[in-house]
Amino acid sequence: MTTQYTEMASPLGTLLLTAEDGRLTGVHLPGHRHDRPVQPDWQRNDDEPALARARAQLAEYFAGKRTSFDLPLAPRGTPFQQAVWRALLAVPFGATSTYGAIAQAVGRPSAARAVGSAVGSNPIGIVVPCHRIVGRDGSLTGYAAGLERKAKLLALERRSVPPELAA
Repeated sequence: MTTQYTEMASPLGTLLLTAEDGRLTGVHLPGHRHDRPVQPDWQRNDDEPALARARAQLAEYFAGKRTSFDLPLAPRGTPFQQAVWRALLAVPFGATSTYGAIAQAVGRPSAARAVGSAVGSNPIGIVVPCHRIVGRDGSLTGYAAGLERKAKLLALERRSVPPELAA
């Protein structure tokens, strides 16, 4: 199974997108604590359908024209990480949740720190919205790609919330 990759410019810097078997495996932000550089056995393929769709949908998201993603995903991680990442997908566009709430959602109410670690290891940033997770008091905490980027993503979503989603 060969990893295909492409890159795209974004307001957060150049994103590295990866896919395997037609499913998105990564949206990597520059300077991420768990940065994943291009590997020698990867193949650049700007025309790979999953990557082309991801680029198009991310461009729409950054333009304020998309509030959800419709992409086949295949993040690699432990069963616990997978459960956390699925829970992140349930946090609505323009909203936030807490590490404690995600711990509750995955059936591990005392595991907020472990949730934080799983959130920080999310390989499909933005699409799997780890930026929507904040501290118990609403403060911006723990974004592996930098709190400035987290703030930018949350601000973009606040500006782009369509009326039918606004509370």
